[in-house]
Amino acid sequence: MFDHKRLEALRAKYADAKGSDVFDAEFKKVVSLVFKSRERRKLPYADVSTLLDAPYRPDAPDQPDFGGLDVALLGVPMDLGVTNRSGARLGPRAVRAVERIGPYNHALKVVPLAECKAADIGDVPMRSRFSLESCIEDIAAYYARIDAAGVRPLSVGGDHSVTYPILKALGRDRPLGLVHIDAHCDTGGEYDGSKFNHGGPFRLAVLDGAIDPERTIQIGIRGPAEFLWEFSYESGMTVVHIEDVARMGIDGIIAKARQVIGDGPAYISFDVDGLDPAFAPGTGTPEAGGLTPREAQQILHGLKGIEVIGGDVVEVAPQYDPTSNTAMVGAQMLFEIFSLMVLGKGFTRRG
Repeated sequence: MFDHKRLEALRAKYADAKGSDVFDAEFKKVVSLVFKSRERRKLPYADVSTLLDAPYRPDAPDQPDFGGLDVALLGVPMDLGVTNRSGARLGPRAVRAVERIGPYNHALKVVPLAECKAADIGDVPMRSRFSLESCIEDIAAYYARIDAAGVRPLSVGGDHSVTYPILKALGRDRPLGLVHIDAHCDTGGEYDGSKFNHGGPFRLAVLDGAIDPERTIQIGIRGPAEFLWEFSYESGMTVVHIEDVARMGIDGIIAKARQVIGDGPAYISFDVDGLDPAFAPGTGTPEAGGLTPREAQQILHGLKGIEVIGGDVVEVAPQYDPTSNTAMVGAQMLFEIFSLMVLGKGFTRRG
């Protein structure tokens, strides 16, 4: 039966309401971020493009406490470690150009930009565009500064070799757990004259004591390079092949990941080639048969509550994707990791 009283109540509440008139406490946090006034929203396509539309603070690195930030979003535009197609140096710029990611995460019910002081601080400064070794040194030194200031970094690469110096900096005092979503284990050794390549960052991180292999899970592994990943098994990492995802189901993968990571601090590294190239073709080493974006989001959502002290999205090479879908889905995964950071165990605002 039609409820006339309910209709009158709705009319009284909403007939003259503006777009910014919302009543849920969590939704009000969103309004404060997206509305310039009661009637006008910020234009999503205007102003300087930043990661996740965060405030732009290029001045923060010049301050001892990085401007009091809780979370620093930054780019690492370096792809000297690729073994196949180059171009991931353009990843940070492409992800910054993506509009309308967030600010509300409906699945995790959080507005991360409202729960912390976060900003895009620009890109890691590197001395040389030609020397992979010096870039690795520069990245490690820069993230050591971020970590010493008590700031949690959320990064966009760049190829996956950039994750090694990040972990080296963040895990220098104690080994971290690692959730690694990728088509490849990236635990290979030195070849072609360099141990710093995107096929080996996690072997180096283990040998440096920066990550605990028994608290490391690698999800979505597939492709012809399995013979290179002996180190993952030898060191005690948990390797979840893409076939295991179908066999175990998403809930089973989440349960396994939470069991492996446990209660300690952890880092999340997301390589977009972990996704099927139907959804993310813009990457240097695509492998058929990967995760869907929805499956990847479900896995990340299931990690709510773990202590996430940093994360990255890497290997976005936008020139191989005229649709820009790869950058868009990369930005979405960055937002999911950001949400997990502010919801994680041990996260507190500094100011």
